[in-house]
Amino acid sequence: MLLLMTLMSSVSYAEEAAELDPARLEAEQVVIGKIVLEKQDIFDLSNPKENNALYRLANRLHIVTKDAVIEKQLLFEPGDVFSKRLTEETARILRGNNYFYDASITPKNRQDGTVDLHIDTRDVWTLKPGFSYSRKGGEDRTSVTLEELNLLGRGQQLTFQSIKDVDRDSTFLGYQDRNVGSNWLSVRMRLADNSDGHSTFLSVARPFYALDTRWAAGGRVLDEDREESLYQLGEEAAEYSQEQRFYSAYGGWSAGLRNSWVRRYTAGVVYDDNRFSNVVDPELPPAIPTDRKLVYPYVGIEILEDRFETAHNRDQIERTEDFLTGVRFAATLGWSDESFGADRDAMLYLLSAGRSFGKLNESVLLLSADASGRLESGDLANSLFSVDARYYRQQSEKRTFVATLGATYGDNLDLDNPVDLGGDTGLRGYPLRYQSGESKALLTLEQRYFTDWYPFRLFRVGGAIFADVGRTWGDNPIGGESLGWLKDVGIGLRFASTRSGSRSMVHLDIAFPLDGDPSIDSVQISLESKRGF
Repeated sequence: MLLLMTLMSSVSYAEEAAELDPARLEAEQVVIGKIVLEKQDIFDLSNPKENNALYRLANRLHIVTKDAVIEKQLLFEPGDVFSKRLTEETARILRGNNYFYDASITPKNRQDGTVDLHIDTRDVWTLKPGFSYSRKGGEDRTSVTLEELNLLGRGQQLTFQSIKDVDRDSTFLGYQDRNVGSNWLSVRMRLADNSDGHSTFLSVARPFYALDTRWAAGGRVLDEDREESLYQLGEEAAEYSQEQRFYSAYGGWSAGLRNSWVRRYTAGVVYDDNRFSNVVDPELPPAIPTDRKLVYPYVGIEILEDRFETAHNRDQIERTEDFLTGVRFAATLGWSDESFGADRDAMLYLLSAGRSFGKLNESVLLLSADASGRLESGDLANSLFSVDARYYRQQSEKRTFVATLGATYGDNLDLDNPVDLGGDTGLRGYPLRYQSGESKALLTLEQRYFTDWYPFRLFRVGGAIFADVGRTWGDNPIGGESLGWLKDVGIGLRFASTRSGSRSMVHLDIAFPLDGDPSIDSVQISLESKRGF
């Protein structure tokens, strides 16, 4: 009898799972009934490992994300016919918010031609006061921060930060809201007072927020003064002052998603004025780029294939990661003319493309390529062509091998746009901006380990063994030749927070340079925060 009851229970569970299969729900035109928000706080107090005084206090002090913030990001509503694609895309949109650790959508309670959708989200601690220190490429960076990523649970971000690094001391105030009102309007603002100038930035846009979005529009304003340096062997060798005034506005149109493909068309205008001069009270020799004023209308197209996959333990630790594995192509062409107020006639172009080969849950190769520059008087100017190949091989649930190859070719580059290679751009055994030229290549091999170590249930720990090989070609614009191929090997630890709103991962790397000039240290220790592993 017990065996019979067990078999009947298994059959019943299988039938229920089949009834709630998203593909079947869509094929049978089931209608969405209730939408139930299952909002989890920072800590799960039903778990004894997370039920202590400190974590209970964190939950009490934290304001859980408001229902309205979640609801206005949904691509469906009660009464709509269930769509597997829309539930998956909505989950991706929700996971894109820094104030959620994860988000998923599950159909439940099918009856009388309807099905309820349960939206599960887990909040993180979004108030981030603190002091941070990092070191990469032999240079220190310190910051004092007070940041709220989910102000009063309304999805708004407010930031105050004071940063001191190799380039400048900066104090800035920032604000961001990705969903102003109910119209998917996004607003970003930043005011910065720097040791070498100031920066004011404003962006207002209604983007193509979903695959089936039919129109977009927006504009940006940037007013910035700053001082910049050019490097040789990781040391500042020359400097200049730059004033930039940038204004743009655009509109876009799309017929929406058609047979798993999206085509988007945009048109806009840009005013981009860059003035260069000597630094006041210079400490280094001057290297002054040529002034550049570009005023141009432009048109663009983007073609996107609706093919996405999710994975775990690729670039994050035990976190849902979304990958675009379909084809993507984008192209923008503009024409700057003296009659518009520009200082030259030029055609500006920007091209990008990407796609994947293989299966993300086994092995996959992600390829992308970009090209940008200007055509002036029949010659290329500030022309850059880059390719990036990223290979993932999942060896087990806790081990992933990753190989990346990136290459950039430059031609007739503006002086303020050098191609740099060093500790800040992936060559971890060397100082930052160690080599500069017109082109570069970098190969990285990395064996990644994802452990079950979960200290205090606050952050997850991973590790890596890596090797980097890279070089530049072409002379440094301020002198000095390429040192040829540079290699390093090293080991590192990764610390990924599971309770804070930061998507960054702390990297502690110990790298050993195998080449280079005698002045560099034989061991490079870096502590920094990155977006991924």
